[in-house]
Amino acid sequence: MTLYYSLVFVLLVSEMVLFVGLIVPMPFTVKRKMFNFISESPLVAKLQYGLKITFIFILILFLDSVNRVYRVQVEMASLMNDSSGAGRAAAIGTDRMEVQARKFYSQRNMYLTGFTLFLSLILNRTYGMILDVLRLEEKVKMYEGDPQAGGKEGEKLGKHYRADQIGELKKQLEKKDKQLEAMKSQSEGLQREYDQLSVKYNQTNPSTGEKKSN
Repeated sequence: MTLYYSLVFVLLVSEMVLFVGLIVPMPFTVKRKMFNFISESPLVAKLQYGLKITFIFILILFLDSVNRVYRVQVEMASLMNDSSGAGRAAAIGTDRMEVQARKFYSQRNMYLTGFTLFLSLILNRTYGMILDVLRLEEKVKMYEGDPQAGGKEGEKLGKHYRADQIGELKKQLEKKDKQLEAMKSQSEGLQREYDQLSVKYNQTNPSTGEKKSN
């Protein structure tokens, strides 16, 4: 295996390890810190840029290996058609072993580069999906009243804040009810005083009351 295909193999193993690390269950806080570091670190951003360039070269190697496999297949078919005579058959048998060896190496390189590219796409999609899930979990925990997305303490704080608001509204409502009751009492007192004054006035001035009645 040449040096660049050895590097491709190392990259493939690294992708497999990274994929296992992504799908391993971890606590929410640990996973959030890890993905925040990956998404915000400038070093990781430079590494991702370098990997994109590397994957372009791997794509070129993949296309070259596919072309080599196709040419070996054509060469193998031509050897099978030219097999005539004992000496010719022996020579063709030697050439056929060589062609089969080249076919094996070409197919190996094609599978190696192809799986590396395919796993890179899977890693990219998995990483994006995990980020979306983390954002949704963060929003759910915030809606539940957890500013630190840590569980029950934030929920108690949110409930305490809502209870204070409700208590303040109840106090204002009770205050308004008391003011309304006071106004009703004043109105009833004024009505009673008016009735009493009317009765006293009629008693002291009966002629006026009669005139008014006439």
